[in-house]
Amino acid sequence: MGFFIVQTLLAPRYNEQMTPKARKQFAQHWLRSEAALNQIVAAAQLQKSERILEIGPGTGILTRRLLPQAESVVAVEIDRDLCKLLVQKLRSFDNFLLLQGDFLTLDIDAQLASFPAFQNPNKVVANIPYNITGPILEKLLGTISQPAADPFDLIVLLVQKEVAERLYAKPSSRAFGALSVRVQYLAECELICEVPAKAFSPPPKVDSAVVRLRPRRVEPQATEPKWLETLLKLGFSSKRKMLRNNLKSVVECDRLTQLLEQLDVNPQARAEDLSVQQWVALSNLLTDCRPGISAPI
Repeated sequence: MGFFIVQTLLAPRYNEQMTPKARKQFAQHWLRSEAALNQIVAAAQLQKSERILEIGPGTGILTRRLLPQAESVVAVEIDRDLCKLLVQKLRSFDNFLLLQGDFLTLDIDAQLASFPAFQNPNKVVANIPYNITGPILEKLLGTISQPAADPFDLIVLLVQKEVAERLYAKPSSRAFGALSVRVQYLAECELICEVPAKAFSPPPKVDSAVVRLRPRRVEPQATEPKWLETLLKLGFSSKRKMLRNNLKSVVECDRLTQLLEQLDVNPQARAEDLSVQQWVALSNLLTDCRPGISAPI
C-alpha cells in the first residue's frame, strides 16, 4: 500500500466517478478547470527529486498531477470522509503520504519523523481554504519577527483573487496594505493566473488567482522586527489618513516629516505609499521611539 494515514480509517468502497458533496464548514470548492490545474503544476517548476507538501488535497485532482512529477507528496486533509476517498483513489502511488488533521495545528515535522522518504518537503503546492488563508501563510512563511527557520524553496497557492492582489501589490496601489508588506518582507510574490468562479464546483462567490511565493529575506533587515510590526499596525490602522497622523502616538509630526524627507518620501504620504524597504528604513530610524526606550538627548 503506497500511502499512510496518521489516524486509522475504516474506508468504505467509493465509486471512482463519484464526487463528494462540498462542505461549507471546510470552505470546500472543487477545482474543475484543466487549464488552471496545468498552470498550478507548471508554476511549481517541479523536479523529480523534489518533495511536495499539499494542503487540502480534497478529491485528489491536483494531487494526481503532482505525484508523477515529484519524489514524494505529503498531503494534509482535515475532512475524514475525503481521506477515505483519497485512500481509494491514490492507494497505488508509493510516493504518497496522507495525513489526516488540521494543517494549522498539526506538527508536520513530528508526523513525518517515522517516514524518512517524506521528510523535509521543499515546495508547497495547494488549493487552500480561503477562510484560513492568513493563518496558512503565517505558518508557511512565519512572521516579520519570527520568520520560518527553514523556509520552503517555492510556494504555489490558489487563493481568493482579492487576497492575491494584496500579496503582489505595489506601493501606492489600492491593494497595497499591511499584508503586502508583511508577506513581501518574507517572500517575492507574483501572479501566475486568474481563475474565475465558474472553474469550481460549487462555484464560490468570488474569483480566484494562483500566486507564486519565493521565500527570501528583504535587505536591509529590520533591526527591531517586532517594532516594525507595531509600526505597520499603527500605520495602516486608517488608510485614509496620512502616515504622520497614524503614527503621532509614537513620534512627533515634525520629526516624522523630517525622516520621511530623508527617505525621499512625501511628508503627506499615506501608509500604502511606502515600499517595503522604506518601511524597514523608517522602522530602523525610529527604534528610539519604542515603548520603554528613552529618546537621545
